[in-house]
Amino acid sequence: MAKINYIDHSGNKIEINVENGLTVMEGAVQNNVPGIDADCGGSMACATCHVYVEDSWLNKLPEPEDAEKDMIDMAYEPKKNSRLSCQIIVSDEINGLTVTTPEKQT
Repeated sequence: MAKINYIDHSGNKIEINVENGLTVMEGAVQNNVPGIDADCGGSMACATCHVYVEDSWLNKLPEPEDAEKDMIDMAYEPKKNSRLSCQIIVSDEINGLTVTTPEKQT
């Protein structure tokens, strides 16, 4: 289990223990984290689970694949630290990961 920190665009923080093997998106959905809509259920067919990963965590995550990069291009206000939370698998290695939701999802 890993602790994942979800921060909304207003700065409100929710800290959740998420089981290893789930995605950051699944942890959010199961715990009703606002700002992560996950309309496609994690099939990478939308960008409604878009998050900004805290810069200090970027080099600790696997690089996004081309399909994820393409979906991020359709997200609301993509940045260099944008990721789809459905593509971030929870493991002990990302214990303490902090992600921030954008002002809105597309």
